[in-house]
Amino acid sequence: MEPLLVLAEHNRAMLQFDTVRLEIPEGTNIIFGQSHFIKTVEDLYEALIGSGPHLKFGIAFSEASGPCLVRRDGNDEALQEAAVRNVLAVSAGHCFIVILAEAFPINVLHRIQAAQEVCNIYCATANPVEVVVAVTEQGRGVMGVIDGASPKGVETTSDAEHRHQFLRKIGYKR
Repeated sequence: MEPLLVLAEHNRAMLQFDTVRLEIPEGTNIIFGQSHFIKTVEDLYEALIGSGPHLKFGIAFSEASGPCLVRRDGNDEALQEAAVRNVLAVSAGHCFIVILAEAFPINVLHRIQAAQEVCNIYCATANPVEVVVAVTEQGRGVMGVIDGASPKGVETTSDAEHRHQFLRKIGYKR
């Protein structure tokens, strides 16, 4: 599908919208957000490693100034590489991706949000994700995400009971 083109008369700039499908390795979850400072990877590493020694993760962060490098860290090389591939595919400044194994985002999200340079979390999911990206002459910026599928109906009593049982089965409720 061709990206949507919008012409802005004020500065005669062209704006395009595009989507990028993120690669989420089997059995992992992804946290996609926006940050604002070079120390993001180190602070996210500390937040994640402090969440539990069993956690496996990879982090990638794209700088928006200076050398504009993708910074990376983590304790699992394959997850780091996947995070880097995703950040490069989005190619927007100041975005970060954390790919988690052996944990759910709910286990670490509060620690990530507490990092002083984190501005926004777009999603934390294992669902298919498409990132909506705006493209101008200056660069690329994230407009939002499409996380999973659209609703197919409203929960029934049976669906609610299944939800209750599932949360207890995975240990999030007693």
